[in-house]
Amino acid sequence: MNYRNIMIETRGNVATVTLNRPEVRNALSGEMMDELLDCLIYVEESSEIHVLIIKGAGTSFCSGHDLSELVGRDAASYRATFDKSVKITEAITNLSKPVIAAVHGYASAAGCQLAVACDLVVASDDAHFETPGVKIGLFCITPMVALSRSVGRKKSLEMLLTGEPIDAREAERIGLVNGVVPRQRLEEAAMELAEKIASKSAFTVGFGKRTFYAAADMGYETAFRYAKEMMVLNNLAEDAQEGISAFLEHRIPAWKGR
Repeated sequence: MNYRNIMIETRGNVATVTLNRPEVRNALSGEMMDELLDCLIYVEESSEIHVLIIKGAGTSFCSGHDLSELVGRDAASYRATFDKSVKITEAITNLSKPVIAAVHGYASAAGCQLAVACDLVVASDDAHFETPGVKIGLFCITPMVALSRSVGRKKSLEMLLTGEPIDAREAERIGLVNGVVPRQRLEEAAMELAEKIASKSAFTVGFGKRTFYAAADMGYETAFRYAKEMMVLNNLAEDAQEGISAFLEHRIPAWKGR
């Protein structure tokens, strides 16, 4: 697939999308966001891709929205920009395949939103996460939604109100990232995690991801009622029966993807 602002490559059942505007620290232009949305549709429709990694070219993961596109426009233009940003976040959540962000350098504002929206985050030891909009009079409201659902309210508000970055170790401590590795190991570590997930039943992983996000927004008792019914449906799936049989027979399961 040919894009101007992103690149996609595959290795086995893992696809890697690279944000490729390094000269502006991969700032999210309207065109780049259109391409990313199109690529997410492609990933969803591909039966060969089981896991997606998103990373950035150059010195940073993503610096946020391209600010040159946020000067002197009308409400309709701003609405279109933030609509694309939110659609990307929703598309990642709704994707039936897990998405891993491999973050180095800065993940700023909408770039932080993009990273946090991913299901898992691996960060290099030089990574920083920030929501600096308050410094330029533009509160990071859309990043706020994803951020406040990944870490506690107090820490989210501290980041949003001060605009100050947190480093990779602090991001790991507060649960914003899953692990921190040396910069030179970032891509390898992300791929190792992706391949570990890709070795599982694609059906089960996709089913589980959907139920995770659905249950997360439910009340406690409602979530358990929902989980019970989903467990029934999961047990009826071919891959569940194959996995159970393989375990009992001490063999490697032959996944069917259904």
